[in-house]
Amino acid sequence: MLKKDVAQPVAGKSVQYGTALKFVVLIGIVSLFADMTYEGSRSITGPFMGTLGASAAIIAIVAGFGELVGYGLRLVSGYFADRTRRYWAITIAGYIVNLLSVPMLALAGNWQVAALLIIAERTGKAMRNPPRDVMLSQATSEIGRGWGFGLHEALDSLGATLGPLAVAGVMAVRGDYRAAFAALLVSAVLALGVLAVARITFPAPHLFEAKAPEVQGGRFSRVYWLYLGAVALTAAGFADFPLIAYHFQAAAVASAEWIPLLYAIAMGVSAVAALLFGRLFDRAGIPILAVAAFISAFFAPLVFLGGFSLALLGMVCWGIGMGAHESVMRAAVAGLVPATSRGSAYGIFNAGYGIFWFLGSALMGVLYVASISWVVAFAVVLQLGSIPVFLLIRRQLRPAA
Repeated sequence: MLKKDVAQPVAGKSVQYGTALKFVVLIGIVSLFADMTYEGSRSITGPFMGTLGASAAIIAIVAGFGELVGYGLRLVSGYFADRTRRYWAITIAGYIVNLLSVPMLALAGNWQVAALLIIAERTGKAMRNPPRDVMLSQATSEIGRGWGFGLHEALDSLGATLGPLAVAGVMAVRGDYRAAFAALLVSAVLALGVLAVARITFPAPHLFEAKAPEVQGGRFSRVYWLYLGAVALTAAGFADFPLIAYHFQAAAVASAEWIPLLYAIAMGVSAVAALLFGRLFDRAGIPILAVAAFISAFFAPLVFLGGFSLALLGMVCWGIGMGAHESVMRAAVAGLVPATSRGSAYGIFNAGYGIFWFLGSALMGVLYVASISWVVAFAVVLQLGSIPVFLLIRRQLRPAA
């Protein structure tokens, strides 16, 4: 029985590969339905807020502040998870807040209420991500962290593809943003149902990791902080989709029906990129992140300066960057810190990522009003600036290896 396999440690060796893989897949299915919910929502929140009277600057700031909250609060969540070891309880509470905020957008009467619900959705995600990632890191120690996180992100991205497609279908039939938000209640309920099954089937994921590797240099090493700096550069230069969607609408690059479809295409690319870069990370390590940063640097000029065809190519580059951000970047953290501090490490990592995402998104919103070319220059310089830092990290890790 699976529960018996997870509940009982195996003398002399780790839990079987197949059982660990089943845990990763099950959590991935939760993420699939969860992403259908909130990524479907995010594909239209920019234009929806525009219909409620919000400007481009307000949309960018709300999206950026939502990311700031969504990542900044992970610092608290990760620390609390390490102190209490109640990884499942915190994860479940976060998913409830995260998912149920989305269909409530159908009831928003002004952009202020919509903004509060968007921030609430990000708050729930902040609560559940660090403890969930700790449990995933424990299981992926058995199957390969790059592959495991990549597989999880692929299922996550599949949901992020299906969600905007479902929203596009509702928009094509009904032409009503509120109806689209209400329809996402179905995927929210499915995600919570599968999460309950995962909790019952795998009550003790820490037993997947027979023996965590020792990490030199204290609780958080210099390499960990250097890595956080490189990630901060990529986050600051990575535009949030609501601003991109606003640009598509304002510049008439794509119709209202095509905007969520473009997002779905990017999420499909993200799924494939997560699997590919996950495998490459297990073989090549940190340098694969430099490759991802180089490719994603092209998204800004293609998305903001081109017509529909170039914008489509730009969303492919954006999807590749997103796939690397959400899979390999998370996978690398587990190998840079002690196992007992992993929740805090993920919290700090995500807080730093979110702070710089917020600063970058807010600045890009302001720059957009002044000059689109400045937005492009800002994004490209920061993305490319992370590459030498990733390569420096690799040189510092090589003697330890």
